[in-house]
Amino acid sequence: MADPVDSTDRNIQRALATGRNVAVVGLSDDPSRPSHDVARYLQRAGFRVIPVNPNLGTVLGERCYENLSAIPIAIDIVDVFRRSEFVAEVVDESIRIGAKAIWLQLGVSDPDSAARARRAGLVVVENRCIKVEHAVRG
Repeated sequence: MADPVDSTDRNIQRALATGRNVAVVGLSDDPSRPSHDVARYLQRAGFRVIPVNPNLGTVLGERCYENLSAIPIAIDIVDVFRRSEFVAEVVDESIRIGAKAIWLQLGVSDPDSAARARRAGLVVVENRCIKVEHAVRG
């Protein structure tokens, strides 16, 4: 089971070390948006990025999916670029699909949903940037 304290070095290291398939919820096709920059970085670092945005067809050469449940492969990390008010539904869907970790980007937080994800066995990282954490950990 995940560490009861979110965003610890151990949880970050665990998510980055075991995750290869990253679903980026709220990924934008606008290169100036943080979600696009982070996803592009993750691709270059060797992660498989799966865009989740019901309004787009493809981003960064990958097919977009309407939601997490529509993705036909196993997801290791769900990286969330949605406002905090939408975290609960993303966490619920992450639990349903059997994701290993949920990563709430900078400025994104929902303590109740994070606790629910931890109880379900997901590694939880809140209010941290996956790009920054990966870059400093090599």
